[in-house]
Amino acid sequence: MAKQESMNLIEFHKKFQTEEACHEHLYKMKWPQGYYCTKCKHDKAYEIKTRKLPLYECMNCEHQTTVITGTIFEKTRTDLVKWFWAIFLISQDKRGVSATYLSEELGIAYQTAWTIQHKVRKAMGERDTTYTLAGIVELDEGFFGAPTEGGKRGRGTEQTPVLVGLSLDKKGCPKYLKMQVIPDVKGSTLVDFATKYIEAGSTIASDKYSSYKVLAKEGFQHEAHKYDLKENPDHLRWLHTIISNAKAFIGGTYHGLDSKHLQAYLDEFCYRFNRREVKSELFNRLVHCCLSATTITYPELVG
Repeated sequence: MAKQESMNLIEFHKKFQTEEACHEHLYKMKWPQGYYCTKCKHDKAYEIKTRKLPLYECMNCEHQTTVITGTIFEKTRTDLVKWFWAIFLISQDKRGVSATYLSEELGIAYQTAWTIQHKVRKAMGERDTTYTLAGIVELDEGFFGAPTEGGKRGRGTEQTPVLVGLSLDKKGCPKYLKMQVIPDVKGSTLVDFATKYIEAGSTIASDKYSSYKVLAKEGFQHEAHKYDLKENPDHLRWLHTIISNAKAFIGGTYHGLDSKHLQAYLDEFCYRFNRREVKSELFNRLVHCCLSATTITYPELVG
């Protein structure tokens, strides 16, 4: 994405005090070159101001739209000012913010705050599906959820398996992260993830678990080493550190998380991690994502 405007708390507060200011910001982001009709591409419209948000009617085909049509904001009954505050708070705290916190700080119902969070996470997830990992990619699975009876962890546990891919730069430092809830750790599952999220020809580093062997037959260079902190402390070091951080992020902020929504929280963690170098731009980047993603309703989230 192109560089976005940086914004700190004071600048945000000054700029977005009214519904009109928030609407203008969305308008400029949605139509940076000026209005155009999504149906016929005409660039002139009548502006109808009889509603809470202005309605734009194409002068050519009469198609009507608003700045929030086709976005996660669509059909919302929550003020844009509160939406903007929610997005800003979510974007700025790397530990994540709870729905309870948003509810209390913004003066909205808990259900509304929880739904807003999940809509934003949906936008985050959709944005990151457009990116792939390349170069040297560490690949391993983590297991999320409360330990099962007897404290059993890892492969064979009843915890939810998550496949984690991390690309490294030439110095061996982390670049980009992908995390995907998976049904199992079979070879076919690993291939599905790799072919979808990792560029062909990349080098995949893993432990010696047998399922990973199939990757060498799918256009990847595969380097497998036994995971041993004493013998080879650098092998998968960054990956396991990040898995630990993800577990702390989810366990520390979102207590009692069930597996149904685990992917959404992983999407949030990855989105923020992948933009850790542009924190000051995160608010505007996230608003842009929210304009690009379609909405999801509360019944759909809990159904």
